[in-house]
Amino acid sequence: MKRNGSFAALMFFLILGTGAVLAYATYRVSAGLEALTVMGCALILAIFISSGIQVADQWSRAVVLRLGKFRSLQGPGLFLIIPVVDSIPYWIDTRVLTSSFKAEKTLTKDTVPVDVDAVLFWKIVDPKRAALDVADYQSAISWASQTALRDVIGKTMLSDMLEGRDKISDVLRKIIDERTEPWGINVISVEVKDVLIPASLEDAMSMQAQAERERQARVILGDSERQVAEKFGEAAKTYMNNPVALHLRAMNMLYEGLKANSTIVIVPSTAVESMQLGGLAGLTALTMGLGQEQPKTESGKEPIISNIPTPSQQSDLIPVSRADTMAGQASARENGSLITTPR
Repeated sequence: MKRNGSFAALMFFLILGTGAVLAYATYRVSAGLEALTVMGCALILAIFISSGIQVADQWSRAVVLRLGKFRSLQGPGLFLIIPVVDSIPYWIDTRVLTSSFKAEKTLTKDTVPVDVDAVLFWKIVDPKRAALDVADYQSAISWASQTALRDVIGKTMLSDMLEGRDKISDVLRKIIDERTEPWGINVISVEVKDVLIPASLEDAMSMQAQAERERQARVILGDSERQVAEKFGEAAKTYMNNPVALHLRAMNMLYEGLKANSTIVIVPSTAVESMQLGGLAGLTALTMGLGQEQPKTESGKEPIISNIPTPSQQSDLIPVSRADTMAGQASARENGSLITTPR
């Protein structure tokens, strides 16, 4: 860790400047040898004092050894050491640190090679043990994380690894924390970033997922058809007990099919007879409607339609005899209100 030496440098130049001033004053009074002696003493004193002044940041702890033996932990703030006698081999950072680690071409429990990338969040809670009990705690925690990751991958199925990353992260955190606790390091969390599988296996899994989605779609479609069939059965029971509703529904279907554009609809004769659209009464009603829409003739007379009974309130269809129908058709021909089509 980079040490804070700004205050020590300031003291060094302050003492050296003071010695230079004294040396200059001595040189003015006496010979030059005494001035050089004063300047040398000031330089030695500045080096000694600046080496003994140390400043630790708020997040830093200094491990102080006196003649090779642990003396104390210093920091944060200003503290003094004895140069040459005391030494600071480690500056410990007590903030939360991160380390990335990965396992390449590691076999899972079902013998699938995978590459796994993960991130470790950890913190030093005991700087003394981190400095004295392990040579390089950063390298040690990196290797401990990699071996723990390989152990977890070897005991986990590929499907569980792809679906349960949180579970794998929690298992990794417990294993690494147990290994690093004697070093004064606390593992906060482990996050699995990515799981890479072979390309051929990705294609196979994609095909499997697609087949599963198609199966679910077919199941949903079959269930929808079953529900529609049930509703059709309920509607058939309703129409069976109410013929008028069936006729209205059939007429509405014909109307919806013809209102958008002019089309020819082929209707079974049984349906026409059931709706009474092709009988004599229907022909008479058509003749009556056309006669009402025919414009006035050149003589100014209204077209005369006779012998056609009007509908009653009791029923929508008018019972008409064949003689009445023939009479109505003859009257319509005389007035030019009957439109005939060639057969």
